[in-house]
Amino acid sequence: MAFKLEPILFLFFLFTIVSGDCEAAKGGPDYPPQIPKPDVNYKDITMVKGLCARLYIPKTATNPDQKLPLVVYYHGGAFVMLSAFLPPHDDFVYSLVKNSSTIALSVEYGLATNNHPLSLPFNDSWTALEWVASHSSGQGPEEWINKKVDFSRVFLLGDSAGATLAHNMAMKAGSKKLKGLNINGIVLIHPYFWGSKPIGHEPKEADKRAEGDATWNNAGGASLGLDNPLVNPLVDPKLASLGCSKVLVFIAGEDIYRDRGFYYCEALRTNGWKGKVELVETPGEKHVFHLTEPNSKNTQDMLRRISSFLSNA
Repeated sequence: MAFKLEPILFLFFLFTIVSGDCEAAKGGPDYPPQIPKPDVNYKDITMVKGLCARLYIPKTATNPDQKLPLVVYYHGGAFVMLSAFLPPHDDFVYSLVKNSSTIALSVEYGLATNNHPLSLPFNDSWTALEWVASHSSGQGPEEWINKKVDFSRVFLLGDSAGATLAHNMAMKAGSKKLKGLNINGIVLIHPYFWGSKPIGHEPKEADKRAEGDATWNNAGGASLGLDNPLVNPLVDPKLASLGCSKVLVFIAGEDIYRDRGFYYCEALRTNGWKGKVELVETPGEKHVFHLTEPNSKNTQDMLRRISSFLSNA
């Protein structure tokens, strides 16, 4: 079933989740039901005041000595809407954990709306990584992470604006090390990267570029400009310092942001970054099709490719 954001649900995202109320963010009887999760255990946790997450672990992880990779997931939603706790992102992370034998932490970062600045989702995303790193000695507040996570195999994953966050967290980790935590790789699904000037086959007409411009500007990025490295890594002179050794990027053939993802991979290959980058294109598909068509062959192929990427750390 395709995901549809009803008006009442949008208002919920707009006015409730941004309040930092972790209980309210889980929804209620008026919101989409959670899918059953027979193959994973999960819990909702508060990392610090006003910042919460959903933690997933496969039920097959019964060996007390087995350590698993950790995926820190940042959901999309143009920095201003959607939630880690509700469809379609909760469904996608469940499928990922079920298919890849990893632990996942899906971050409910604060949204850049209701007078909250654009810096909020970026700052919350980093705070979540610091919280994860606090467990590397086995003395953190969450026992699942203390006992089951392999801190040499931590990955960041995001789609759309969440991929923007994942990239920027890896950039920050390249200059500000996280004690006890190694970011092995990042997975960017249809990343929202943009800029003031068209590249590749992007449209040149202002009306056709309006969506890309508005996503950044409406979230509070107008004062930073469309060529700020936060949203346009192609102009970042420090791109070679990306703090991981592996990158997997998915692009969709009918996505307006397709060429940005393509040239991002080219920039990593040619600007001095020492890691390995993989690019996967799905012809004929639109932006974040994996969320609107979760049971499609292309989505299942994506999950298998991500699982392989995570297991070959």
